[in-house]
Amino acid sequence: MLLRLPTSVTEARECLAEGAVPVGGATLVWATWQRDGFPELAFSLREVPEANVLGPHTVGGAVLLHRIGAGVPDVLRLAAATVGTGAVRRTATVGGNIVGSTLRCLLPAALVLDARATVLEPDGVREADLAEVVAKRPVLLSLRWNPPIASAYRKLPGEAGGAPPLVVASALHAGRGTPGRLRVAVRDGYDVLRGTTPCESGTDATLAALRGTALRELPSAAWDIVRTQVTGLLEDRGAE
Repeated sequence: MLLRLPTSVTEARECLAEGAVPVGGATLVWATWQRDGFPELAFSLREVPEANVLGPHTVGGAVLLHRIGAGVPDVLRLAAATVGTGAVRRTATVGGNIVGSTLRCLLPAALVLDARATVLEPDGVREADLAEVVAKRPVLLSLRWNPPIASAYRKLPGEAGGAPPLVVASALHAGRGTPGRLRVAVRDGYDVLRGTTPCESGTDATLAALRGTALRELPSAAWDIVRTQVTGLLEDRGAE
């Protein structure tokens, strides 16, 4: 396998046009390649500046998970910290987790941040929403969002070989002349459900509004965590 390391978006686009397979840490595909054979040509974004941005508003697709720290919203920082082991986090990338993984532990965090994706295609770079990224699995160059007022993330312990552990993410966003909006996303099994509501009338009314979204399908155990997160976010807002 020939691995190319482009240093610009233009070079990366040329690799993609030539049929090169995008790889990050290869944590998800190495065993498959060992079994089925390695691709002839692959490329990594690790030397492309646009894929390595990291800050309060953005994260690049080539950013290693262990690099995601206090400079990003809590929900993303906590999500990254729960992925695999320390060794995995020093190799796995944001793009690999969201695009290449079936678990997508970072996806609920990205959804509640209302993130937009910048994706790389053979004919150029464009913006895409997360639903398209999950469905079509393009090369993820970066994610960008408006920082929330506050956010939270919880991932329940999982059993080896068992179903994916429950993940609950939430974020409170400021509104323009309004009390703001609350976004919640839950990974239940391999499905990710989400709901958004204005938070104008207190915790009970906000939770009732969330039950009118796709989150109404959640089991009671998930709702207990949602309730705790929403209550904490709204109480923190009230204390400001």
